Amino acid sequence: MNDHKYEVLSPAGDLECLKAAVSFGADAVYLAGTQFGMRTASKNFTKEQLAEGIEFAHSRGARVHITCNVLPRSSELDALPEFLHTAQALGADAFIIADLGVLELAKKHAPNVEIHASTQTGIVNYATANALHKMGVSRVVLARELSIPEIREIRRNTSPELEIETFVHGSMCVSFSGRCLISSYMTGRDANRGDCAQPCRWKYHLYEENRDGQFFPVEEDESGTYLYNSRDLCMIEHLPELLEAGVKSLKIEGRAKSAYYTSVVTNAYSGAVRAYEACPDNYTLPQWALEEVDKVSHREYNTGFFFGTEPGQQTGFGGYIRKYDVVAVCERGSDGCECEITQRNKFYVGDELDVLPPGQPSYTVHVLSIRNETGEQVESTPHAMERLWLTADKPVPGGAFLRKKKN
Repeated sequence: MNDHKYEVLSPAGDLECLKAAVSFGADAVYLAGTQFGMRTASKNFTKEQLAEGIEFAHSRGARVHITCNVLPRSSELDALPEFLHTAQALGADAFIIADLGVLELAKKHAPNVEIHASTQTGIVNYATANALHKMGVSRVVLARELSIPEIREIRRNTSPELEIETFVHGSMCVSFSGRCLISSYMTGRDANRGDCAQPCRWKYHLYEENRDGQFFPVEEDESGTYLYNSRDLCMIEHLPELLEAGVKSLKIEGRAKSAYYTSVVTNAYSGAVRAYEACPDNYTLPQWALEEVDKVSHREYNTGFFFGTEPGQQTGFGGYIRKYDVVAVCERGSDGCECEITQRNKFYVGDELDVLPPGQPSYTVHVLSIRNETGEQVESTPHAMERLWLTADKPVPGGAFLRKKKN
């Protein structure tokens, strides 16, 4: 495994995302099998995919943390021992667990795998952290509602052997550390079992029972009102404060997000953390890393609860801010300026594209020519997901994403 002092922990909703995260600088990834994970929207991992993913990550010095953080009913417990034993046999490095019964089963059936206490546990004080450490937990994923001074207090009053992990980027839940019942009440889909319908992102109106069919906006705004729609967390400008408070692992949210999202955000945080490790006393956030987090779809950014304020809601808009479109992935580069790509969206000869190579800052290229599979020169790309050959004015390495700024 790598010898970095601090860990960038990235989401992996499927095998493509896992490989992207590791290639773009993740020290560890977290993912779920087909059971007991808190994200049913993700594709998740079969046993075969889990084996391949763990081998890929370990061969590149990265760890694999498996989410086992659903709150299982008694009828589900019989399947847990085999799941835990299999994960250990495949080489899992850690389980992320929220339930005390699951914790005890993990210690019994997979004693060689670390146990991390999930944010679903609701850890907001050092007494809870210490109690969990005595039970065999090696890391606590703190509740998202804590401020930096509160994190510092937990660090001061816990064993140095107990690691601290916090979320630093991504979607925020309107409820306490994800323990929300709105989805269950409104749709029958249980958020605490990974099946949230995200009603906090919906637009709401008032309805007066005697005025059938008439809906009234909660406030005077043509866009309507999004009462519960939390802003996204982004702490890339405040990593020194977190690391100096005692945080070991910086966790990026997004197991339901794309490989592109995972790559961009991982690349940005990895670049920032490595820069801090190299020169903590004279650290400056790389400008390219700050710019990268603005190149993925996101809601309005905020610093969450870390500075003693509430993140608040983005009440006037329920969608995402999107400034770039991914137009291609480079499957194979070359010594020259022609590369083999898989197209994702339309672009044209003469376009300026932004290139994001694995583990490096982005740069721009200009499209000089495009060839299709028959070798014919074309002026624009055809249908998506076709294999093409692109000639640019600079080389494009394999694994790079090509994106185009939206008009």
